[in-house]
Amino acid sequence: MINKYPWWKYAVIAVVLAVGALYALPNVFDNDPGIQIRGARGLRIDTAAFENIQGILQKNEAAPSSAVLDAQGAKLRFADVETQLQARDILERELGENYTTALSLLPATPRWLQMLDAAPMYLGLDLRGGVHFLMEVDLESAIRRTEESQIGDLRRRLREEKIRYVSVSRRDNGGVSVKFRDDENRRRAEDLIEREIEGITVQDVEQDGSPFLLVDLTEPARIGIAEAALTQNMTALRNRIDELGVAEPVVQRQGHRRIVVQLPGVQDTAEAKRILGRTATLEIMLVDEDNNLAAVAGGPVPGGSKLFTSRNRGQILLENRVIYSGQNMVNAAASLDTQSGGPIVTITLDSDGASRNQRVTGDNIGNRMAVVYVEVRSEVRRDADGRALLDADGNIVRDTRRIEEVITAPVIRDQLSARFQIEGLDSVDEARDLALLLRAGALAAPVVIVEERTVGPMLGQQNIDQGKNSVIIGFILVLIFMAFYYRVFGLVANLALAVNLVLIVAILSILQATLTLPGVAGIVLTVGMAVDANVLIFERIREELQNGNSPQASIHVGYDRALSTIVDANITTLIAAVVLFNFGTGPIKGFAITLSIGILSSMFTAIMGTRGVINLIYGGKRIEKLAI
Repeated sequence: MINKYPWWKYAVIAVVLAVGALYALPNVFDNDPGIQIRGARGLRIDTAAFENIQGILQKNEAAPSSAVLDAQGAKLRFADVETQLQARDILERELGENYTTALSLLPATPRWLQMLDAAPMYLGLDLRGGVHFLMEVDLESAIRRTEESQIGDLRRRLREEKIRYVSVSRRDNGGVSVKFRDDENRRRAEDLIEREIEGITVQDVEQDGSPFLLVDLTEPARIGIAEAALTQNMTALRNRIDELGVAEPVVQRQGHRRIVVQLPGVQDTAEAKRILGRTATLEIMLVDEDNNLAAVAGGPVPGGSKLFTSRNRGQILLENRVIYSGQNMVNAAASLDTQSGGPIVTITLDSDGASRNQRVTGDNIGNRMAVVYVEVRSEVRRDADGRALLDADGNIVRDTRRIEEVITAPVIRDQLSARFQIEGLDSVDEARDLALLLRAGALAAPVVIVEERTVGPMLGQQNIDQGKNSVIIGFILVLIFMAFYYRVFGLVANLALAVNLVLIVAILSILQATLTLPGVAGIVLTVGMAVDANVLIFERIREELQNGNSPQASIHVGYDRALSTIVDANITTLIAAVVLFNFGTGPIKGFAITLSIGILSSMFTAIMGTRGVINLIYGGKRIEKLAI
């Protein structure tokens, strides 16, 4: 009998509807202002620390409405934004640098939906807003680092030219001073420096009866270093955001030393804040085996070596010469060691780093080579009330600290080349974070988050309301037209259109895609295209009725013969959407994604869905007339 579906087709439709409704449901619930807390450098928040956090907030009358501890850290919800901001300031002051606290918007999805991994889709900055970080770059640190690198360069050049000098050091107020025993060597050094090093000024002076050269960067050189540091920081921040998987972020320069970072719809803002603000890298040095035991026991530290703190809280003496650093590392991957089961990071070096590694390890088999973790932290100096202190020029006063820690110092067993492994890490999280930072590239200068807030929609509430209204008005007008023009069949098409919108939202939620205003435009276009398939079918049924066919035969022929036309039209549109996705930028890709999903879901609802409903209404019955 025609126009009768087998039971399994109805089962398929029912399953799709149930799953779609279930995973679209989390989008009905709103978001709560919240705070996410994570441990720094792989530190886990245990139950005692979690209870301590809640106790601190209760004591300061900023208790959260609810608190949850999971594998990622602690998540605190608050009744309003004022309490959220108050709690953030309290926690940053009380917890110190061992924890990262960040503002967040936490979905108010019921627990039973969370257990099914049902989560709302992400909304872009233009629809939902997100997290806003205003970062200030410590450009003085970039200049200081350049001057420190000049010290080693000057020593090498002077030795190559056999120019005798007493010392090369950095002055407290900036610049490098070179001390000599006689004027002849100073004159030769001055000629060499002015001839071979650009972007500097050289001044000869007498201090305490000894000849000196004062080497300073020129003002254009300082400006160039600051610009390069700002550019490299923006590139590194973008790379780190890409590693975090945030869709359509905003990374913009503001002024001559600040960067604005806006992250739409991020779920773990504490992780984002911790990763973005870290200025971390690795430095590889040799252990001073001849003097290590005496220096660790409290003896004198010889020149050319430096005493470091080890991961096991002991001390170790290293030769103060960096073999290679994070700048020579082109790739890094975190994994578990197959033998010990501990976390490791596998490093791949560039050609320069590989040649240095091969030469040094080949010459020092049996000695130890240390991996030094280096992190520069620049913290805002605050007054007793917690307000940032400003200098005479209105800039924020910061204290910069350089943290150096030897992660591991293994014995060199064989000559190494472009690949090696770092062991001795505390946790898998620390290995993953370290690999991420090395892949993304080190920041050229420390950054300080001087402002953090959750931001409202970027395009303004009026534009957002217009976007939502366009979907609602278009949907309602289509419903009225279809119901008036096609009667019962139009009502069935309206039902399919509503289901189609639910399925689009469900698929976006399952994929955890980010919906932006261009994506809304794709949904609006889908609304029109979804009923277009039904219009083709219904007009074909009308033609069959006018040709004298029976109602049942007209329904059957109308669906069958319109199918090829519908498929052809939708496939061509789908090809265009794929091209837009491959070659378009962020907003264009958002439009292409929603359009592609809408095309596929509309074909299901317009062809299989509506026919199933029509078969339930008219199938297997003797009818004389169709309400079409």
